Amino acid sequence: MKVPYPAGQSAGARPHLGRPMRRIEDVALLTGRGQFGDDVGVKPGTLYAAIVRSPHAHAVLKGIDSARALAAPGVRAVLTGADLAAWSKPFVVGVKAQMEMWALAVDKVRYVGEPVAVVVAESRYLAEDAADLLHADYEQLAPVTGINEAILADAPVLHEAVGSNVVSDRSFRYGDPEAAFAAADRTVELTVRYPRNSCTPMECAVVVADWLSEEEGYDVASNFMGPFSLHTVMALALRVPGHKLRHRTFPDSGGSFGVKHAVFQYAVLMCLASRKAGAPVKWTEDRLEHLVGLTSATNRLSTIRAAVRHDGRITALSYDQFDDCGGYLRAPEPATFYRMHGVLTGAYAIPNLAVRNRVVLTNKTPAGLVRGFGGPQVYIALERLVQRIAVELELDPLDVYRRNFIPADAFPYRAAAGALIDSGNYQRALELMHSEGRLAELYAKRDRARAEGRLYGIGFAAIVEPSISNMGYITTVLPKEARAKAGPKNGAIASATVGIDPLGGINVVIASAPAGQGHRTVCSQVVADVFGVEPDQVAVNVEFDTQKDAWSVAAGNYSSRFAAAVAGTVHLAAVKLRDKLAHIAAAQLGADAQDIVFAGGQVYAAGNPGSSLAFLRMAASPHWAPGLLPEGVAPGMRETAFWTAESLQAPDEQDRVNTSAAYGFAFDVCAVEVDRHTGRIAIDRYVTTHDAGKILNPALADGQIRGAFAQGLGAALMEEFRYGEDGSFQSGTFADYLVPTTCEVPEPQIIHMETPSPFTPLGAKGLGEGNNMSTPPCIANAVADALGVKDVTLPLTPSKVMDLIGADEPPPSKPHAAAAVQAASAAAPAKGGKALAARGEVMLGAPPETVFAVLLDPQALAQVIPGCNALEPAGGNRYRADVTVGVGMIKARYQAEVALSELDPPRSLRLAGSGLSAVGSARGSGIVTLEPADGGTLLRYDYAAEVSGKVAAVGSRMLEGAAKIVLNQLFEQLGKTAANRAAGLPTTAAAAPAPRRGLWQRLLALFGVKR
Repeated sequence: MKVPYPAGQSAGARPHLGRPMRRIEDVALLTGRGQFGDDVGVKPGTLYAAIVRSPHAHAVLKGIDSARALAAPGVRAVLTGADLAAWSKPFVVGVKAQMEMWALAVDKVRYVGEPVAVVVAESRYLAEDAADLLHADYEQLAPVTGINEAILADAPVLHEAVGSNVVSDRSFRYGDPEAAFAAADRTVELTVRYPRNSCTPMECAVVVADWLSEEEGYDVASNFMGPFSLHTVMALALRVPGHKLRHRTFPDSGGSFGVKHAVFQYAVLMCLASRKAGAPVKWTEDRLEHLVGLTSATNRLSTIRAAVRHDGRITALSYDQFDDCGGYLRAPEPATFYRMHGVLTGAYAIPNLAVRNRVVLTNKTPAGLVRGFGGPQVYIALERLVQRIAVELELDPLDVYRRNFIPADAFPYRAAAGALIDSGNYQRALELMHSEGRLAELYAKRDRARAEGRLYGIGFAAIVEPSISNMGYITTVLPKEARAKAGPKNGAIASATVGIDPLGGINVVIASAPAGQGHRTVCSQVVADVFGVEPDQVAVNVEFDTQKDAWSVAAGNYSSRFAAAVAGTVHLAAVKLRDKLAHIAAAQLGADAQDIVFAGGQVYAAGNPGSSLAFLRMAASPHWAPGLLPEGVAPGMRETAFWTAESLQAPDEQDRVNTSAAYGFAFDVCAVEVDRHTGRIAIDRYVTTHDAGKILNPALADGQIRGAFAQGLGAALMEEFRYGEDGSFQSGTFADYLVPTTCEVPEPQIIHMETPSPFTPLGAKGLGEGNNMSTPPCIANAVADALGVKDVTLPLTPSKVMDLIGADEPPPSKPHAAAAVQAASAAAPAKGGKALAARGEVMLGAPPETVFAVLLDPQALAQVIPGCNALEPAGGNRYRADVTVGVGMIKARYQAEVALSELDPPRSLRLAGSGLSAVGSARGSGIVTLEPADGGTLLRYDYAAEVSGKVAAVGSRMLEGAAKIVLNQLFEQLGKTAANRAAGLPTTAAAAPAPRRGLWQRLLALFGVKR
């Protein structure tokens, strides 16, 4: 139940809550005084870490040779998997399966980017240089990269002790879905995929860890965002009791959106590195590490069916869902499945539900929390299905919504799977969409556009947004017998402390870990209203310290906890302290405590404002004269409050669970126009209607909505982690992993409605995740409407849209290009890795005979190729090459084998090669042709190749761009060398200026990759 307002009153001309107050945080941030992880000073003697990561998706880790790294300047220690057993153990797993995940790989690697060693040195630069010297010996295994492949009986198994890549398989049944489907007038079915994507916060992970001693344990500072249930996971992994793991957060965090929960693995890793090195260790993640190795949203394959009456009324739903959790089931997964479990019926009154959930492991980065986790995966299926019902039954989509929405008089409403949806009026949202959203205008515009032959569509999405997760929801993954054995888990405790200092200033400490949302601002508004003062009289501390602050396992910044739970608990703590002050003031004013009013910086009895006490003086007095406190009032001006929602109980024996304490609502409409020639999608208008209960600060609320909308738009149109068939990661830069900018994000129209929650202290609900749930299906529905298609797959990139439109690509402009590609492809690997092609032509100032001779001369060729450290003959027209390759931020030394074949002097030859390095492998093949032209040679080249591992992660745009640049440089140098030879000049002079940097990978792995 909602907490009643206790004795004592706060009044004023206008409350601060509900007003769009400017953020307190902005002054420091906008003037460069923010204290992010990399800004905070460290202890003298702190060392710096570089992590060595696997370039392979699936391989046996046969051994690590760290001798050269240890001998490098400034290196103090190297931590490997062999060190871990003495000081740690595997992380706990959320299901009963025999799998182990250590802080470092110990036997196998199971995804590209998995940590295999940590090099600790006196500077970050020295550590990274030394990391390049470490050699890990791998025996590559066949990878499995997709759900469909992973579930096959003969698929490679990631964890042999489990015996299968399906590590959890649970079925649920609520009501009588079988009877509902048997009696249905129609059955509508869709198979939908949700892609892997992430959040890309401005600040990557930062960890500073210090092993103190056996008695004191570890001291860690990081930008971890919680949930602090993972503090227990960290302590268990480090084999220390909880009080010997002190975890602190930094004053500021540059965004999280869920992904910084995954910092917990690296907190443990740096603790172990500190213990090995005997000094504090700092690690700052770079962007490539963040994309390739931290975490991602869980990609899902869903088949969803609805039993439907002729009028569109849904009587039953059936979900068959697979979640791809990557190489390990890392805590808190399978949270993405079960956070939404109680509300799988969404905003609809559907009495019958069948669910099957299978958790699958593949050779990809472990999945985890990404803004709205669980919601985007559910609603892309459910909301696409609702549109298909309208299409197949030839109904107005709004009529389908209206007939299925939970009735406004049914709240609190118990959903089929157990969610207790606290409040709402979804029908009112439809009315607001018509009136304020001007829906009729969009319909008219669509009619005009289609009459003109344009592709214009309108889509809708309705979502229920959960907030304040029940700490027991994750146990739904276990059968009731296993839950009974483990003991019940439930609730969502929030805590806050409010104190008054000896000068009357108010101080607040919250158990959260904000990442830019404006928590200090809202908390100051809450407390100012309670005490009748101005917000600038309130100081809010958001730094978190597990050794000093009041907290619980539910603490943290996730699942939209802040407005409803944290701010509400701040209110409760402030009211407790205000009630204490009311008793003190009542004795001084000769009044009853319940009649004391706090307003305008004054304290007075109701009806007698002329006889008042200044708040600052009155609130400070108990510090200076505790002996004058009234009888029954204890000394001390500090109160801590704890709160949890009574409605959050453990799953029952029928697997029903109220997964969250409060449920907001969003109803969106999107109008798009699709360019039939390019496949580009333009959003014409986007309207989002929100019910988040009591709005605490409208400006911050709108900011959260806009941010979630931008992120949801990215998921709909741009963002996807891509992997090769060999498991190589191919989205390691912002050239290939595209995120929306202000140029791509239109301004959404935001409409607010308020139905306060009866279950939270302030009536507030969360809203920061809603549009990440609603925007992807809303845009998908609009595009499906524009194109008249059934199936759409996110992200809706132009190429995918063109496939849906059905456009044919034109043939190659030059016949010889197609033939060369076919020839190169015949010799290049057929699949796996990052597939690349490099083709072009260049004029050389020497005849073909001379150019051909240079290509066959190993000494001349070594001088031509940038980055070639050595080129030694290894048989007829075969060479061993030692080359340094650099692409973007990545540089490595490759040991390569190169072969020249199909020699047709002086007209053509084939180059084929393969190479291995610490950052992955490369192989490729291509044709070089030479034609006489204008007294010189027209050289044409056409290569097909693959790269894997870290190099592949830089993405096709950077790789192909580098290929063109480097190949041009190569052949220009070849032309100069050949021209010198034809003129009788020394060829070494021409080659001397060439930098000794990497290209032979371009020649052997793509014939064209270099900085």
